[in-house]
Amino acid sequence: MKRQVYNPFLPLSEYIPDGEPHVFGDRVYLYGSHDKEGGETFCMLDYTVWSALVNDLTDWRCEGISYRAEQDPAYPERPYMYAPDVVRGNDGRYYLYYCMSGDKGQGGYHGPISAAVGDSPAGPFSYLGFVRNQDGSPMLKYVPFDPGVINDDGVIRLYYGTQYDYEERSGFNEKLLNEEVNMFGKTADEITGTKESVMGANMLVLDEDMLTVKEGPVRIIPYRVRNTGFEAHPFFEGSSIRKIGNLYYFIYSSQQNDELCYAVSRHPDRGFRFGGVIINTGDVGLEGRNRHERLNLTGTTHGSIEQINGKWYVFYHRLTHRSDYSRQACAEEIRILPNGSIPQVEVTSCGLNGGALLAEGSYPAAIACNITNGMMPHCSNGIFPAPLPAVTHTETDGETERYIENITERSLIGFKYFQFKGDEKLTVTYRSNARGHFFVLDEETGSVGKLVIKKTDTWAEASCRLDFSAGVHPLYLVSMVPGNAELLSLRFS
Repeated sequence: MKRQVYNPFLPLSEYIPDGEPHVFGDRVYLYGSHDKEGGETFCMLDYTVWSALVNDLTDWRCEGISYRAEQDPAYPERPYMYAPDVVRGNDGRYYLYYCMSGDKGQGGYHGPISAAVGDSPAGPFSYLGFVRNQDGSPMLKYVPFDPGVINDDGVIRLYYGTQYDYEERSGFNEKLLNEEVNMFGKTADEITGTKESVMGANMLVLDEDMLTVKEGPVRIIPYRVRNTGFEAHPFFEGSSIRKIGNLYYFIYSSQQNDELCYAVSRHPDRGFRFGGVIINTGDVGLEGRNRHERLNLTGTTHGSIEQINGKWYVFYHRLTHRSDYSRQACAEEIRILPNGSIPQVEVTSCGLNGGALLAEGSYPAAIACNITNGMMPHCSNGIFPAPLPAVTHTETDGETERYIENITERSLIGFKYFQFKGDEKLTVTYRSNARGHFFVLDEETGSVGKLVIKKTDTWAEASCRLDFSAGVHPLYLVSMVPGNAELLSLRFS
């Protein structure tokens, strides 16, 4: 079988959310924060860079730890490094920008934005300093958070900010003011004295030292979004910037929290108009799907787009462990239409593969792109307490197993897409505390097979012939087990 790549495209042991992909030379590098498997808060581990040849996205290589939290002076008071970005400076060196935070985001909005520098896109990076005003003081205007950076024909532009609500602030009162004082680490005078709001998306220009503010910062999207086109998808966080032709694409996480959106302008510092949703991790918005019909547990998402070997991709992350603290890198191919728009794409299992996965050999069940019991919630900055179907892991005698747990009756486990020849046999490895069966479904033709499930405390196998026609199909397993089942793997023969 030819080499393939599936989502998540890094090893299942790796948790790299907030992905910023950049092509440098003949490789694409993925910069992101670093979650711990089964972690207790965001971004518990040091930055690790992964890369692949631009002409072979099936083979990702770990470049090792590129930067450690202890290298920043804010450590250990704020021990976690949040979503970073990297840019090649005019001197040919590579500059890493990031923010430090405490547990569950505490102090993450207090700034400043930090920078590190290295001679290679893979690092290692050395601490350089913090983004500063011309008088040397830390640049703290608005809310320094989630930096995204671009070398715009020699001009280094840095985008940043956060915004947790909009419009509903006509009744601004002392309670709201105290809330912002605590959240943003600013004085009441700083907050009330800032025109419009300290919250919002911003841009500044850096000087040749890559630290000092040369111009700005300026607000690039109105804070009050009524009658602007941003009403349904206002900016929240995750600033990222790309220039495509003569257009600037500002990619961001909206206040819906589970989608990546984009805004477009012919100018880097003004005039951005809402473009649309690139991806929603629950496929909300596709084919009219509403938020109550989401196909996954959703939470924060953050990422960006990149052109790799002539094709465009969106990089994002998914949740595991019923948690917003164990997020894994995924990617999908996207299209940029002649009018500059980007149609929303669905989450899939085949991602960077360049087409459907072959219905041959074995696959881990954890590559399922849809995991739902029909009532999946949104879980932001927390661990959902109730049992839900989700990817998880256990360690026994030094061995780690990753599988889908809490598959209750009528739960759906979906894989998109497989290339079938039309004569396959499917075998699944499972555990279950009750007897029942899984229906194997095709979106168009309905039931194409039935897997008989027995009660077993150890991993067991169930097989059935598949009544698929030759071609590309989604594969859905729908549980009719009146209890809890777990799914480890699939095998086609």
